[in-house]
Amino acid sequence: MKFRFLLCFGLLILISGCMAENRQDIQRKQPTVDQMKQVEQTSNPLPSAVLPTPTFTRVKLAAIGDILVHNRVYEEALQSDGSYNFKAMFDDVKGDLHVPEIVVANEESNIGGIDLGLSSYPTFNSPYEVGDALQYAGVNLVTMANNHIMDRGEKGIQSALAYWDKIGMPYTGAFKSQQDRDTIRTLTKHDITFAFLAYTFGTNGIAVPKDKPFLVNLIQEQQMKIDIAAAKKNSDVVVVSVHWGIENQTLPTKEQTRLARALSEMGADIIIGTHPHVLQPFAWIERSDGNKTLVMYSLGNFLSAQDQPLERIGGIGEITITKTINGNTKSILMTNPTLIPTYMYYESSGHYQQFKIYLMDKMDERYLKNKTQYLDEIKTHMSLYIPEMQYFESQ
Repeated sequence: MKFRFLLCFGLLILISGCMAENRQDIQRKQPTVDQMKQVEQTSNPLPSAVLPTPTFTRVKLAAIGDILVHNRVYEEALQSDGSYNFKAMFDDVKGDLHVPEIVVANEESNIGGIDLGLSSYPTFNSPYEVGDALQYAGVNLVTMANNHIMDRGEKGIQSALAYWDKIGMPYTGAFKSQQDRDTIRTLTKHDITFAFLAYTFGTNGIAVPKDKPFLVNLIQEQQMKIDIAAAKKNSDVVVVSVHWGIENQTLPTKEQTRLARALSEMGADIIIGTHPHVLQPFAWIERSDGNKTLVMYSLGNFLSAQDQPLERIGGIGEITITKTINGNTKSILMTNPTLIPTYMYYESSGHYQQFKIYLMDKMDERYLKNKTQYLDEIKTHMSLYIPEMQYFESQ
């Protein structure tokens, strides 16, 4: 009898411990809809009417690579009446960009407009109509903190911001005033609120006016910490775009990984990297509060006239966010990191023309030789840190 009593007592402790561990694991890992229903059905002996019914909402967020409008691109878009039209360049990816509820783009060549004079590398200035094309393609927000943002000084920034406001496109990373800078941009879809911040390593040696630091967000970690804390107060998910790394380097630098970890600990949920102009792998970062951060180190180029093979490959990076409300408890789950590889096609024999962005898996081998080999190499490369990465899920 004593042995039977001790055995039963031990089993009771073990079961209680497992139940506690399971409850802790459920809270930390932010369960799926099916997991929540299973827990409710198996562990709740009370009538279902006694407890609140959990509610679930989902949003797919996507980001695209750099929009870097060289002169060859805007010359192709020039119309007979002197205006510009870039929309046809996005036609083959437009359907896929309208699937996610939120799409973020890095507008690297500032759209200061033709009155300031259009220009290409090394000091860019692009037509306003680039903004119209991004909106047409499905972009919901643009980031502007990059090394070319000061190419035309304050006039270029203010001109671009006025046009973004005119067409109703939210922007972040560059601002028209301190008040504008202190207003954190948010977008809400399906009851999930996202806050957006953006920063750059520098401005190619062009000084930001000392009395107008609001013109562009630089990578200053103490300020980033303050901004992220403020963003978390009014959002469910904090998205930070960072212009960093080394151009044409396919793996993140030690500084990129260090800064990513620091931003994760500050509370960034999603980090979107720009500037290298080539693809760099995604990664999960586990942080001390038990949550995790998704880092898209670089999505390469989306629209540009750079001509190296790796510079013509970019991607649509996606992540699914699920919000669960269970009584007074809220949890956020991020799943299914996905890359849809893209290719910047143009005819380069004699004259650069017919610029068009394609989904690589839908391209004809006549336009991209060794397409299958490229896709296999991308999959291997981008799965380096996340073996379960998903690919080629074009709509």
